[in-house]
Amino acid sequence: MQNSLSDLDAVLMVARRGKFRAAALELGVSTTALSNAVGKLERSLGVRLFNRTTRSVSLTEAGQRFVAQVAPAVQDIHEAMEVARSQQAVPSGTLRINAFPTAAREIFTSLVLPFLRVHPQVHIDIVTEGRLVDIVAGGFDLGVRSADLVPADMIAIPLGGGRRSVVVGTPTYLEAHGTPVIPQDLAGHSCIRVRLPDGAIYRWPFEKDGQSVHVDVQGAITLDEASLARTAVLASMGLALAMESDVRHDIEAGRLVRVLEDWTPTRAPLSLYYPSRRNPTAAFKAFVDFARRQGGATTSSSVA
Repeated sequence: MQNSLSDLDAVLMVARRGKFRAAALELGVSTTALSNAVGKLERSLGVRLFNRTTRSVSLTEAGQRFVAQVAPAVQDIHEAMEVARSQQAVPSGTLRINAFPTAAREIFTSLVLPFLRVHPQVHIDIVTEGRLVDIVAGGFDLGVRSADLVPADMIAIPLGGGRRSVVVGTPTYLEAHGTPVIPQDLAGHSCIRVRLPDGAIYRWPFEKDGQSVHVDVQGAITLDEASLARTAVLASMGLALAMESDVRHDIEAGRLVRVLEDWTPTRAPLSLYYPSRRNPTAAFKAFVDFARRQGGATTSSSVA
């Protein structure tokens, strides 16, 4: 019985990640769709490939043998498909990009949308997550992270200059509660707290004249999504620490006011990064070339 390559990819990803949810996230599909694909393959083979419990997923003995034999063949198929796609004259097909949420928002209007207007036959699949992932193991073509977080073995393209964090509040909130002058003043303010992917609460970093301070802010709201933090701060629920790019229009329109400006440090710029590829597709080459032009930077590294 014939099985689709996507079903085989699903099994290999679950085997690699050890969890359906993590595998689904890497593949950019729902957990239900991934489970259905694995179940479909198991039914067609007439053998169970995974032992499933509420807490873990592990390969059966038959699954271990199957994965060991299939994985090299699937890799060969993907490489053959990549070689074929590299011969395309017109960029087309799908590019998968992994980025943390703020980075995705920053490149979306400045890089992704302009690229798609020039190359309408290309489909871009963006997966956002806070943790740093292995883009090769995850099946991604490219990643976007702060330049200081790019793995050393990757080719990196700078995207713009340094980025800055800002502390903001509405004029109404600041009129009622006062304006903090130094980071320690935040102890008397309600702040929008942010939870990191590992569950820890983010400590607000400040720096001035070589002095660094990290503040455990307090407030009535804790979030893990920046767009919700923007909504909360615009509702005068407190102060928020945000990337300047996320609230620039609100500041310019007077809806939000920056405070502690002399204490907010500049962060590393973003970089688009990828592994060396022997046979890049036309879409991949076009996107990398477009990013180099948009980033206003050159690199001695070759796509090939």
